Amino acid sequence: MTIEKTPLNDCYILQPTIFSDDRGYFFERFNAQKFNTLTETETNFVQDNQAKSDYGVVRGLHFQKAEHAQAKLVSVLQGKVLDVVVDLRKDSSTYGQSFSIELSGENQTQLFVPRGFAHGYSVLENDSVFFYKCDNYYHKESEGGVYYADENLAIDWQVPAEKMILSEKDKMLPRLILD
Repeated sequence: MTIEKTPLNDCYILQPTIFSDDRGYFFERFNAQKFNTLTETETNFVQDNQAKSDYGVVRGLHFQKAEHAQAKLVSVLQGKVLDVVVDLRKDSSTYGQSFSIELSGENQTQLFVPRGFAHGYSVLENDSVFFYKCDNYYHKESEGGVYYADENLAIDWQVPAEKMILSEKDKMLPRLILD
């Protein structure tokens, strides 16, 4: 496994070492000891989540507040998505900045999203299966979010607006207030 820093503080791209032959492939998706060493964290994942979606679905930008904040390790098992994160940590030098990366079942790339970030993704292929690990349990009352089309973020979701499929809740999220 290799790791690469993103332009956002504490957010990392992880590439597995894939062993392929005429039978297919094998790789280690997650190893806590290697992960914590490479990211220089003490992350303990406690919950796995999975979602299947078709082209045009946009989910996010979501986060959990305060003591229910979650770090995530996200990946795609099948299909392709554009994964998007926004640093919401006011004490961070990258506060209010976003980063996006294509994750797919083909590239097997993973993204580590630290606590204090908003997260979302747009689905670029039908039958895409998105998978992520969380280091804290979901807590409904601690849900938060940022409007996906916030002009301050200028995110290109790589899906035309007329083809986007959004939840009613995501359409009503507030914009990010940059101070």
